[in-house]
Amino acid sequence: MNRKAIINNREYALLEIVPSLDGGQALLLCEDENGKRAVCSEPLWRSCALTDVQSAPVHAHSSSQEKIEYFLSVFKGREDVYARRYHSTTTGKTGYTPVCKNEWAHGLCDKKKYRCVECPNREFRPLTADVVKAHLMGRDALCRDVAAIYPMLEDNRTWLLAADFDEENWKLDVTAFCKSCKEAGLVPAVERSRSGNGAHIWFFFSEPVSAADARRLGTGLLTRTMSCRHELSFSSYDRLFPSQDIVPKGGFGNLIALPFQGQAQKDGNSLFVDDHFEPYPDQWAFLSSLPKITPEQLEECLGKLCHHGDMGELEDAGEKQVPWKRKRTQTKLTHRDFPLQVSLYSSNLIYIEKKDFSQGALNTLKRLAAFPNPEFRSKQAMRISVYGVPRVLDCGYEDEEYIGLPRGCMDEILGLFDQYEIPVILEDHRSLGRSIDVEFNGVLRPEQEPAAQALLAADMGVLSATTAFGKTVIGAYLIGQRKVNTLVLVQSSALLEQWKSSLEQFLNVHEVLPELPKKRGRKKKQYLIGQIGSGKNSRSGIVDIATMQSLLEGEEKTVKSFVTEYGMVIVDECHHVAAFTFETVLKAVEAKYVYGLSATPVRKDGHHPIIFMQCGPVRYLVDAKSQAEKRSFSHIVIPRFTRMRLPNANGIQDMYVGVIENQNRNELLVSDTLKLIQEGRTPILLTERKEHAVLLAGCLSDQVKNVFLLIGSEKQKDKREKLAALQNVSDDEDVVVVATGKYIGEGFDSPRLDTLLLAMPISWKGTLAQYAGRLHRNYEGKQEARIYDYVDIHVPTLERMYHKRLKGYAELGYQVKFGAADQSVSVIYDGYSSMLPFEQDLDDAARSVVIVSPYLQKGRIVKLLPSLQKAVASGVEIAIHTRTADSRELSNQESVCEAIKMMRQTGIVVHTHKELNQRYAVVDESVVWYGGVDFLAFGRKDTDVLRFKNPDIAGEFLALSGHAESEQLVMEDVSM
Repeated sequence: MNRKAIINNREYALLEIVPSLDGGQALLLCEDENGKRAVCSEPLWRSCALTDVQSAPVHAHSSSQEKIEYFLSVFKGREDVYARRYHSTTTGKTGYTPVCKNEWAHGLCDKKKYRCVECPNREFRPLTADVVKAHLMGRDALCRDVAAIYPMLEDNRTWLLAADFDEENWKLDVTAFCKSCKEAGLVPAVERSRSGNGAHIWFFFSEPVSAADARRLGTGLLTRTMSCRHELSFSSYDRLFPSQDIVPKGGFGNLIALPFQGQAQKDGNSLFVDDHFEPYPDQWAFLSSLPKITPEQLEECLGKLCHHGDMGELEDAGEKQVPWKRKRTQTKLTHRDFPLQVSLYSSNLIYIEKKDFSQGALNTLKRLAAFPNPEFRSKQAMRISVYGVPRVLDCGYEDEEYIGLPRGCMDEILGLFDQYEIPVILEDHRSLGRSIDVEFNGVLRPEQEPAAQALLAADMGVLSATTAFGKTVIGAYLIGQRKVNTLVLVQSSALLEQWKSSLEQFLNVHEVLPELPKKRGRKKKQYLIGQIGSGKNSRSGIVDIATMQSLLEGEEKTVKSFVTEYGMVIVDECHHVAAFTFETVLKAVEAKYVYGLSATPVRKDGHHPIIFMQCGPVRYLVDAKSQAEKRSFSHIVIPRFTRMRLPNANGIQDMYVGVIENQNRNELLVSDTLKLIQEGRTPILLTERKEHAVLLAGCLSDQVKNVFLLIGSEKQKDKREKLAALQNVSDDEDVVVVATGKYIGEGFDSPRLDTLLLAMPISWKGTLAQYAGRLHRNYEGKQEARIYDYVDIHVPTLERMYHKRLKGYAELGYQVKFGAADQSVSVIYDGYSSMLPFEQDLDDAARSVVIVSPYLQKGRIVKLLPSLQKAVASGVEIAIHTRTADSRELSNQESVCEAIKMMRQTGIVVHTHKELNQRYAVVDESVVWYGGVDFLAFGRKDTDVLRFKNPDIAGEFLALSGHAESEQLVMEDVSM
């Protein structure tokens, strides 16, 4: 340990190390130059210790060989590859590329065809002493000798961690970050960047550690720093090296340029600097004297920094946004962190004056408008590069005087100030627009009344209601009640037309339009209900309907100024608000009343907190299942198991192509459609690809009189004519709609439709709800809404998508049948509720049980063993298929082996497989359990499974596991 340190600008000498009596950290007795003694902790001493040049392993007077060897020993990354900087003299483009022996070699290097990491002729070079020497010397004026390493090792470990700071106030950020490091007992090594306009802060480990743990350390330090310097951007989380926890497929992870770059050193850059950003006199002595972090120190730091999560408190993207479930902010603040009185200014945002707030309080406020980006977590989990994907999404605004938070954060803001009993003065600068003479010309249904009143009870909020609930009618009711000029925002031309028709029907507007300025030519027609977008610009300023895209202008895509002039804004299909363009428009809105309407205010990408920040929380939620019970018709889904196999598919896009081109599958779709027509039904075939829709429509056009192909490639006029023709087909004529989901998902309305054929697999429950909603309009004679779901059980990825749809069907109130004539209804269970009925089926088994369960748990086996033993004793043949123990995590392998041994000792035949994805069970060749549940593990609430009785389909599943004579799936009439 170094004998001297600078603490609070005084030099101290170490006298004695005093051990702790209770086994805690030792204390150090030291003395300053005046003989005054003091006591400090060991981490503080280490972080402030002076470097003893003479005792440093390597210093300025060491040989070149010693310096290079030490450099290679501390800046360790992948040993099989490194990167070098390039600078194009023709284009001026710069960057880094892996160094390959065959780069630019004729016939071997084709950069247009392959990424370097995928090139079949790649022959990467390792970082060597000669490369480091050239890097240190820096003889290339264009810096093409600068070397970079890939910190992430192939086994997802790392020797180092670095944080990058390059924003305008980077010196203040670095100073605050270093303070957090020292408080945590760490010694930061600050390297001024090559440009001199930023810094890298390095940490080195005594041995390779998990990249995930290293990143947690960096994230935790950043989070602590934000509590004392709120200006530190959330984007700092994205500038760690390594950039993700796991090596991405087909990549090396991010790279970092090494320090001591020869050319940059001439300008005092690419060097390690002290607290005043002055280079250390002896760079090598400083570097070689840096303490390395041991695994034990890392664990201790993580315990201190990350006990509440490494990113601290952020909005929960998965939380239901209803007023009674809003989270209370849990902070370590006191009333002294706030001014005596807070002034809020409500306009397009809620502006809070920063004066007299502590850094911690400002950081807490700032975090109310930020949330972790689920896309980052998803891509990292799938080992996809996260380059360009922010880890945290920030919806706030800040300048020198104010923090601006979205209107939907008002409850949390007031709750925070109330928590610390801080008086609030609220100045309301929102726009009241102007009063209009309007009345609602209709009657709300009983189930609509409470929804409308819930919205009227607040200035903003979201109505989450299923398709066919009548959200446009409620929108008209709000206009009639609020009586202020209103802007309705929609996402598509189809929705614009739908709203215009509805408002013209349900509103009586008693207003006089202003005279337009006289112009030559034909006089422009004016409307009380104006339209902006879809080829028209007839804004009335009274009630207007606009597509989001039509409200932006110029290359900069600025929001048109009149958006601020309305007293109320209604956003239809408000789940689109999370898109950047739509959010931009909502951020400019100053209306006092802002409401969002959506059937699915939860997004697949997890960005739904943006919806609630801009439109307010969910004020009223219409449960899809209970709504289904109120409709006058039943809701049935019929699974259709296909025989399609795609052994050569490489990724999901190849699978979609396989779906389109599979002749047997398409013939099944066409055959089912024709049978439905014979039953007198009105089907719609939905696919995700235009070419698939064209193919299916072509197969049907010669056999059905009216086939409407809706794929969105026509002009607006042609679309309107085609939709009008569809509506005009008489009820006694056959009609089939073939469409793409994107075209039909929102704004399409054809109440006659009663059957949906899902021609291409989907997984997201929100998409399923939108598609199913096409069937939920009331229509004379409609007795049953029916969905045909094509389950590709031989393609694991597509089969898993069905498991997710199964959960969606349960939430929508659909029941499962196996044919139109099937009178029995199958039950959809979740992972919890399935356990007892499944055990009962085992007790009732008379002949055979086959269970296919990739995962098993010893505790679950112990619970099932009495039933299994009883069955075996009664002569029931039991066969289990599960994964091998060595395919499980190391910590679980022993218990899996024990569970398998227990079953085999009972007389159960257990087959183990390296790869196994399907999950099903068959009892007595007739009862089938099929879905996402592992039957030999404890069930999870978020999984679903289907139970039904069908000997023919039971035979198909037995064939899959090799327990039937034939492995051919019988498709003709089994599931009809």
